[in-house]
Amino acid sequence: MRLPLVSGVDGSQTSLRAVDWAVDEAALHGLPLRVVYASEEERRRDAAPALGLGRRSEQALADNIVDTAAERARRRHPDVDITAEVLPGDAVIALLREGQNAGALIVGERGHGGVTGLLLGSVSLAVAASHPCPVIVVRGDKAGIESTHGRILTGVKEAERGSAAVRFAFREAGARDCVLDAVHAWRCPPRNRSDHPRTADEPHLYCKERAATLIDLAVADSVREHPTVRLHSAAIEGTAAKTLVQRSAAADLIIIGAHRRRSHLGPHLGRVARALLHQSDCPVAVIPLATRPYETCPPHSHGSDA
Repeated sequence: MRLPLVSGVDGSQTSLRAVDWAVDEAALHGLPLRVVYASEEERRRDAAPALGLGRRSEQALADNIVDTAAERARRRHPDVDITAEVLPGDAVIALLREGQNAGALIVGERGHGGVTGLLLGSVSLAVAASHPCPVIVVRGDKAGIESTHGRILTGVKEAERGSAAVRFAFREAGARDCVLDAVHAWRCPPRNRSDHPRTADEPHLYCKERAATLIDLAVADSVREHPTVRLHSAAIEGTAAKTLVQRSAAADLIIIGAHRRRSHLGPHLGRVARALLHQSDCPVAVIPLATRPYETCPPHSHGSDA
């Protein structure tokens, strides 16, 4: 089943840039786009219709925000099927509910009141942490957001053969006809660790070769499914967060896999995901590892990023 993309808006410039990115993505893949705005006023109005209240200023503002964003998307891609709706309730809850029937949720990095270039907005952070389906946070510099590099980046983890993130990355690179960089960051364990390669004559070379093998295994199935994708593999010594943030400067989209785990603190993100969502120079796609790209979504979960 081909599910629509959903773009959350709030009237801010970052959310409008996310709508632009979302409608470009919908056009690229031949998908419908749903533009939504969450309004507490709409929730109150739905809860008490007997009061006979007129259209309040907040509701008029909500209608204007979502209609303006949808019209902007239609002008950009007239052939895309675009719908718009004001949803009742809290923005995070409304977006997570939408994500249960979406191919992906696409949001800006922050809404009104955010500090430019500093922190991810609370709504975007909460949605990315819960990831009911693929969540794409549109952030970064102009070149990355406008997809001028012709390059997709994905971070490959241990034991990730055929993962949803890898499949998503290959599908995206194939649709865009661009290069796919598959990167695994590695570091040799300390010599006092039980998994240190003591039997290897050159531990450094052993660790690098092992990292390259991990990439080959992770992409093997997708290489067969997408033989025309131009794949570049890179085993890089260093931490995953620092490596991927640095390489995001030359990418149009970075794709990372996410596990669903809960803690007593609720949904949270791992170090790599947090670093990318706060510092990446291009949009970031957080992919639930059980999801196939833009086809079906797993049941709603308040899991955490790996």
